[in-house]
Amino acid sequence: MKIKSFIVCSLFFLSFISLGQKDSCFVEFRMIDRADQEEIPNVSVMVHYANGHIDYKHSSPSGKVFIWMRPNDNLKFHFTHPLYVGTETKLSWSSSNNVDTIRITVKMELSRVRELKDVVVKPPGAPDTVFESKRLSVADFEILPDGRLLLLTCPKQLKKGSELLLYDGSEVLGSFTVPGIAEELVRDFRGNAHVVCKENVFGITVLGDQVSIATLEKDFFMKYVAPILDTSHTKYFLSNFNRWYPAFNYYAFDQTDSTYLDLIHIEDELMMELYRSEYKWVDVRTKLWAKNKENETGIDAEIWVGANYFTQSIYYKELYAPLFKKNDTLYVFDYYHDRLCSFKITGEQLDSIPIYHHYHPKATGWKKQLIQDRATGELYALFEKGGYAFLGRVDLKSGEIMEKVQLEFKYVEKIAVHDNFVYYVYRPFESPQRKFLYKERLPYNFGTADVPQGRDTLTETGR
Repeated sequence: MKIKSFIVCSLFFLSFISLGQKDSCFVEFRMIDRADQEEIPNVSVMVHYANGHIDYKHSSPSGKVFIWMRPNDNLKFHFTHPLYVGTETKLSWSSSNNVDTIRITVKMELSRVRELKDVVVKPPGAPDTVFESKRLSVADFEILPDGRLLLLTCPKQLKKGSELLLYDGSEVLGSFTVPGIAEELVRDFRGNAHVVCKENVFGITVLGDQVSIATLEKDFFMKYVAPILDTSHTKYFLSNFNRWYPAFNYYAFDQTDSTYLDLIHIEDELMMELYRSEYKWVDVRTKLWAKNKENETGIDAEIWVGANYFTQSIYYKELYAPLFKKNDTLYVFDYYHDRLCSFKITGEQLDSIPIYHHYHPKATGWKKQLIQDRATGELYALFEKGGYAFLGRVDLKSGEIMEKVQLEFKYVEKIAVHDNFVYYVYRPFESPQRKFLYKERLPYNFGTADVPQGRDTLTETGR
């Protein structure tokens, strides 16, 4: 009996030890800037294994890299980035440590050769008042190809009534009362202006000095018109962007043979991982609902849960990777892989160059917005510091910000650029003045280019 008792106790003790040991360890590296503690995306991580095998990984937009380690692994990590001084570290783990998660912060030094101060210039002359009124405030505006302006105005707030004005720079040529709760003005891929309202979308027609509108179903507009970004002689350029999903594709659709060409895939990998993993943490009832939806639609249950739950959290960020066209070249800013990709109008890729102007948004004031001059085709990145807006001209050959132009007033709204002028809506702080439309001359004299007159962003908000 004593022998049996000893054997039982021994087996229990061994099983207790085996339960305490781990068969793998989860390692999370977080790359940050040593100076300002901001996360560094797209850091190249070279993982050296003891057997000579080398694995390559890249940090996510939130600066994180995840590694699984097995018992008795001895790994060497080498971290490199074009803007930072490389560094390395070693890590070993044993199953007897009884640790299943290791979190390590890697602080990287900014390379001195990259520490260049911003060149800030002032636009020539004082701002000009384009439109002012004692009764109406400008809520939004669109610049027509002939230089005239469509103004969405309201006496107080858009939800209490709005008016659409056709303005030539000196007088109001025509006006129309918007039947609905207006939200904004947008353009479709043909350059036609629309008023987006809470319930419907109204297409705007300008004939001479007369303004008229036609009703469109909002769902139809958002589903079939808004995804088209531009057209060539035979091709439509469009995307399947959805603000509730952290990935999308750009396509070229050929009207002659009805074929699709996949231009580029945009995805925030870490966001996608968190998006899909939300399914693991919801209750059983929600999982059953998601599975029923999967059976009905063919869309993964994980996507149903992510779209309905994870997108409501503070961790979800809508993707921003806009496409622009200038002359016969398409440009896609893939901020999630630090690259500016250019394509021929036929869809063939020309080049892929690194971009970094979106780094350190707290320090630079990067507003996650690019603006195209619809006359010259030049692209400007929007920054804001101390309430002042700065337009940074983007060099499409190098991807760098050449210089920044500071606008005159603080807290301007609805910024647009047309024919080397910047337009914006502004009202002095704590002033009874209505919101006026202003313009400033930029310190450039670029000539005209072949630029689409349609939408210049992916989101439902034009600016």
